[in-house]
Amino acid sequence: MVAKVMEEIKKDLSNNSDWTEVIEPKISFLQLGLKDVWRYRDLLFLFVRRDFVATYKQTILGPLWHFIQPILTTVMFVILFGKIANIPTDGILAIPFYLSGITIWNYFVACLNGTSNTFVGNAGIFGKVYFPRLVIPFSVIISNIIKLGIQFLLLLSVLIYYWFKLGQFYIGWSWFLIPVLIFMSAGLGLGLGILISSLTTKYRDFTILIAFGIQLLMYATPIAYPISYLKAKSEYAYLINYNPLSAIVEGFRWAIFKNNNFQISTLYYSFLWMVVTLFLGVIIFNKTEKKFMDTV
Repeated sequence: MVAKVMEEIKKDLSNNSDWTEVIEPKISFLQLGLKDVWRYRDLLFLFVRRDFVATYKQTILGPLWHFIQPILTTVMFVILFGKIANIPTDGILAIPFYLSGITIWNYFVACLNGTSNTFVGNAGIFGKVYFPRLVIPFSVIISNIIKLGIQFLLLLSVLIYYWFKLGQFYIGWSWFLIPVLIFMSAGLGLGLGILISSLTTKYRDFTILIAFGIQLLMYATPIAYPISYLKAKSEYAYLINYNPLSAIVEGFRWAIFKNNNFQISTLYYSFLWMVVTLFLGVIIFNKTEKKFMDTV
């Protein structure tokens, strides 16, 4: 019955030459609409610019905050985990070790936090004009790449400093793995983010749980410690491997420093997590998109 009605509507619209575009509801939950996102790419980059400008409007230091945050966090890690807890850093100098983990972690968290606010944070726009809703989370991923580039530049500056001071600097084929790991971090952040965004339209207190969960997840990710240290200290170290971010962070360090016996095959688990979260996220996102204005 619905199909017949849709066919009749299409026939009527095709006979009217005044129509320039037809907006139809999504029939399938798996209908991504990536072609529509590409058609609206100008709007996508306008949102990227909006996110970047809005973040630093009426601020004193502007983008310099992307340097200050990882520097202060690294200093705290050096004092707490390096000096007080005396946790080794897998043969890597302490500052590059902590800074590398913080860099890739910050990108994941920024993508997750930004995309998880898609429906609630943009309800005013969604209720007034039509455009592919996936434009918003994609713009968050792209805008955070700019922030990642700034923090990676800081990491590279530290590596060059130690190269001149100690003659320690590695660059090789493993660096080609870095874009892959960034892509996987973005995929995980996007999948989990749109999944959370779909849930928070109805359950607002879910955002409190997510903020708390991110804090706990940071300690369950080998940012301030290497996995090799846990294996030597505790029989429960294997639990950390169930975290899909663990292989990404360890792989990121391995790609930069080539310091440990990291197995690239461990990334298959993280890749599977990324595919599953994106699949579930898209299904629930498309389902929520049809009626979210009634609950937001």
